[in-house]
Amino acid sequence: MKFTESVLAGAFLIELEPERDERGFFAKSWSRGEFAEHGLDADLSVSAVSFNRRRGTLRGLHYQVAPFEETKVVRCTAGAIYDVIVDLRPGSTTRRQWAAFGLSAANRKLLYVPKGFAHGFQTLVDATEVFYQITATYSPQHARTIRWDDAGLGITWPATPARIMSAADRHVPSEGGQP
Repeated sequence: MKFTESVLAGAFLIELEPERDERGFFAKSWSRGEFAEHGLDADLSVSAVSFNRRRGTLRGLHYQVAPFEETKVVRCTAGAIYDVIVDLRPGSTTRRQWAAFGLSAANRKLLYVPKGFAHGFQTLVDATEVFYQITATYSPQHARTIRWDDAGLGITWPATPARIMSAADRHVPSEGGQP
């Protein structure tokens, strides 16, 4: 695996390094040892899948507060997403900054999202599936959401004829990018 740190310190884009032959290829998408070698949290204890029927589905920006903060490794296994992370870590030099990544079944890239980041995505095609590996169990009492179009963050999302969201995500009050 090839690890490239993003513009937000501690977040990494991970590319598979396939070994190809006439059958196709084989590649690692997870290695506790390689994650640890890069100083990344390798204690992934939960796997989850998000299936999204329609293009324009937006989920997020979600995160959990202590003691249930989550590190996530995100991969798009079908379709394509515009994946967004926001640094919420107190004292971070990139606090309240965001970065976006194109993840797709075709490019097979993974995104490492450390604790202290909000995460969300918008689907770019119908029938998109996203696979998560997560370090913490979901705790509704510790779950938080930042509004996807919060003016204080200024995130640029792809244009879409229809933005499909949960009622909970749609009605989050704007907080000016302040978690």
